[in-house]
Amino acid sequence: MKNILVIGAAGQIGSELVPYLRKIYGDGHVVATFNHTPLPKDIMDAGPSAQVNATDGNSLNAVVKKHNIDTIFNLVAVLSAKGEANPAQSWKINMDTTFNCLEVMKEMHGAVFTPSSIGAFGPTTPQDQTPQDTVMRPTTIYGISKVAGELLGDYYHLKYGVDARGLRYPGIISNVTLPGGGTTDYAVEIYYDAIKQKHYLCNLPAGTYLDMMYMPDALRSAVELMEADPAKLIHRNCFNVTAMSFDPEIIASAIRKYIPDFVLEYKVDPIKKAIADSWPNSMDDSAARNEWGWKPEYDLDNMTRDMIEKVSAKLKK
Repeated sequence: MKNILVIGAAGQIGSELVPYLRKIYGDGHVVATFNHTPLPKDIMDAGPSAQVNATDGNSLNAVVKKHNIDTIFNLVAVLSAKGEANPAQSWKINMDTTFNCLEVMKEMHGAVFTPSSIGAFGPTTPQDQTPQDTVMRPTTIYGISKVAGELLGDYYHLKYGVDARGLRYPGIISNVTLPGGGTTDYAVEIYYDAIKQKHYLCNLPAGTYLDMMYMPDALRSAVELMEADPAKLIHRNCFNVTAMSFDPEIIASAIRKYIPDFVLEYKVDPIKKAIADSWPNSMDDSAARNEWGWKPEYDLDNMTRDMIEKVSAKLKK
């Protein structure tokens, strides 16, 4: 990767991926894009940026040509819960952006990273240690678009040689950016409320196990996959990756090691519960481990320690 374009750089992952990539490849070689949501000032000031409507192929193509881009990180997506409120818009944004990225990189003979998700699975998928290759019949428009995106990436690789790669991310927990309408958002919110008020009202019930990953691992996994030897990649575009699996009671117990009087209560959101119930309890990420050496650095305990330290400092400012 020499010249990188990050689509969706103002989002939860993008706002942290851009500075991460710039440290590795140089500020001038990572172009951050935005559309409606402005970029954070530190990202704007540190390197090149551009306003792009990624659902418009001509707009995307112009920026790619201007900056001689060889790799796109396509992070534009309407997430699971928000997508159910407007399925038509969700489909258009998620699919048009993915299609345009692949089309542009077909011409440029480049690479595209498009994250998939645990949302690509459905209620008929095996829920425990979900295999890399299994039944995928999601029941949300977000999940359907992710399955379609995986297949589209495979198609563009097989037919046109586009180096399309991707990860099936679990829920991602960050101490920097707040989540944006996903079913796993509670796992970020719980830390903020635990620190601010020692109380959290959870919208998923006890016993709802979901895979999760700390943002530093999420960033590192994306770069490690894109730098991996393509000759060793069998799955390329849809690797299961995970770091931990827990339910709300387990994460609350981890928090109580640092905030002993933290209280967890429940007000279940039936829409989010239905979505979570259709997703895996835990994923088997052995394909990622075997094909490109994936290994998480954070488990629940050391993530919780770091989250409480970083978020506490942030809230004091």
